[in-house]
Amino acid sequence: MKRSVYRILLLLFATSLAAFSQSPNIPQGAVPAPTNIRPGDCPCIFSDLRVFFRVSAPEAGKVQVDIGKVYDMQRDEKGIWSVTTDPLDPGFHYYSLVINGVRVSDPASESFYGTGRMSSAIDIPEKGVDFYSIKDVPHGEIRNRIYYSKTTGTWRSLNIYTPPDYDKSVSERYPVLYIQHGGGEDERGWAVQGKTGLILDNLIAEGKAAPMLVVIPNGNVSRPGMTAGGYNDEAMALFREELFGNVIPFIESNYRVKPGAANRAIAGLSMGGGQAFYTGLRNTDMFANVGVFSTGLFGGISRQPGAAEFNPETVIPGILTNPASFNSKLKVFYISVGEQDPRVEATKKLVQTFKEKGLKVEFASFPGAHEWQVWRKSLHDFAQRIFK
Repeated sequence: MKRSVYRILLLLFATSLAAFSQSPNIPQGAVPAPTNIRPGDCPCIFSDLRVFFRVSAPEAGKVQVDIGKVYDMQRDEKGIWSVTTDPLDPGFHYYSLVINGVRVSDPASESFYGTGRMSSAIDIPEKGVDFYSIKDVPHGEIRNRIYYSKTTGTWRSLNIYTPPDYDKSVSERYPVLYIQHGGGEDERGWAVQGKTGLILDNLIAEGKAAPMLVVIPNGNVSRPGMTAGGYNDEAMALFREELFGNVIPFIESNYRVKPGAANRAIAGLSMGGGQAFYTGLRNTDMFANVGVFSTGLFGGISRQPGAAEFNPETVIPGILTNPASFNSKLKVFYISVGEQDPRVEATKKLVQTFKEKGLKVEFASFPGAHEWQVWRKSLHDFAQRIFK
């Protein structure tokens, strides 16, 4: 019965989109973006992945849209400004409207926390890619939880994905993936932009991933009188203290989880990839599965003046000189990067060094730069490798 209702709702949604595509508000040949607040409005996406933007600003003297490239919008006699972009790459794009030189969110778009602020964004579909689409499968749940951190002396928020039937299978325990966001984001990133729930729902339904919990904490950790950030030792020590002293105890006290390193994984993107590298590989007694997505730790991005070149042996003692020790403790050590990411060559070079030294490492690269489509694919790939 539930699946029949679900199919009817999908049909109604598809019919609605077809109707909206004929609306005078929608350019011929375009469809509303899935990230719009109202499905009958624009931004709208053409089949060649150009995007049509429109905003009412009758008192404005100049309006632009900045989506990595800045486009000047044209005004009509009613004060409606519009522009059509060049074709965009598939995936998730943050953007801003710039009205008389001031950056603002698009009132037609949902807002997302990224780039250090709430921002408009548009999700461009990729042909043939549906692993993060809503499907007629059993669905888990993303739950927001509040816990007290002794590290920061504040109440903090995290998100946790529980798989389908978690509340029904009360005797079953689950492995846990702790996954970290990037710089300028927080615990909302993987839950919303990253589509973690849908990715895991679909993988579990297909039998490609083990049912698991996915914990998405806020990796921005600080306390009064202490400044910590980026990849320095102080920042990593504070992150470790928060994770080990607060997050993991909270999860293991409140959820049915399997104990032991073999049943824990840690992963992350960009800054979070660095956190996973440091914390996972320095604590193989806690994590037997480590995933590092698109981190700048390995190089490929500008460094602070005077910063030393990355040396994995300094950061993780023994990783080059005693790889057998890591091989015996790690079930999965995984690294990924976007093929157009400036970090790609440094990442590939390090992976090759690891392999030459005898360290077992699994590597994947995906089309794209430093962006969510790469990280969604990384999670989709990594989740299939762990907890086997």
